Amino acid sequence: MKLIMAVVQDKDSNRLVDALGEKQFKTTKLSSTGGFLKEGNTTLMIGCDDEHVDDALEIIRDNCSQREQLVSPVSPMGGNADSYIPRPVNVEVGGATVFVVPVDAFHQF
Repeated sequence: MKLIMAVVQDKDSNRLVDALGEKQFKTTKLSSTGGFLKEGNTTLMIGCDDEHVDDALEIIRDNCSQREQLVSPVSPMGGNADSYIPRPVNVEVGGATVFVVPVDAFHQF
């Protein structure tokens, strides 16, 4: 048995949970924060048998696409203004960061 932990952008989370549910994957959804833009993320925990890991990863890949987003940088209050770029820049967002870890035991009470 494996535990898949997928960190995805909030915008992708509902679509991903629905797609996983259609294929009978049970998920636990956790709110998380982090990354370059300090925006909200969703961390999904998915428990599955070893032979279904590739199926789950394919669903994650299909529903969490990378895309570009226009971001306005924050002014460096009190910091070094030499590297400050005063205009919006395109950054790549989305996708998924996925960890697959072995599960020694699983109990449901």
